[in-house]
Amino acid sequence: KDSMILAKCMQEVQKHGKLKFDLEFLVMNPGYNEYNKQVIINNAEILNIPIKMFETDIFDIVATVDESPCYLCARMRRGYLYKNAQALGCNKIALGHHFDDVIETILMSMLYGAQIKTMMPKLHSTNFKGMELIRPMYYVKEDFIKAWARYNDLKFIQCACRFTENCVMGDNGGGSKREEMKQLVKRFRQTNPNIEMNIFKSVHDVNLNTIIGYHDDKISYNFLDDYDEK
Repeated sequence: KDSMILAKCMQEVQKHGKLKFDLEFLVMNPGYNEYNKQVIINNAEILNIPIKMFETDIFDIVATVDESPCYLCARMRRGYLYKNAQALGCNKIALGHHFDDVIETILMSMLYGAQIKTMMPKLHSTNFKGMELIRPMYYVKEDFIKAWARYNDLKFIQCACRFTENCVMGDNGGGSKREEMKQLVKRFRQTNPNIEMNIFKSVHDVNLNTIIGYHDDKISYNFLDDYDEK
């Protein structure tokens, strides 16, 4: 649902916006069963989105991996998308991540990764020179996307990998960590309606004087490094 509404929005921006650009609508098949694959094709036809589908064997590969198969799957899918988009002459990849994805990523990083990290709105690729990843729906809440799907009576595949193939349609995210975060935020929201935006803003105004340590590609810093000098 996220990628399809993004594709439709990009079509409208291309048609009515002032900035001129070309579009390619890439669909990667990592190994969907025939039913899920046909759902994607049917939705593209309904929405008049001229998709180009390419085949991979990602699901077959990660099915044999015991440690972090989801991480490997995500890395491989991203690499295939970059490679195929670059071959078509593209210099940007627009992904359908939305506001809820951002705050769920922040929470997952803290609770399961012991880090403060977020999903960036745009990134320069380190492995594919000249390519950039953008997330145009960064501020769009998932409920709005679901409402669009319901209004247009559209059904989308939700989780279709080998580990969750029984969960094919609808909004149920299965037993994933991301679904766990969705339920956590839902409970938070009952206590404080502003909590989603507070989580979102928490990584936009970080006071380094209140952080024990931080690092980037060049330095690693601990507050004790210059504690006595302050």
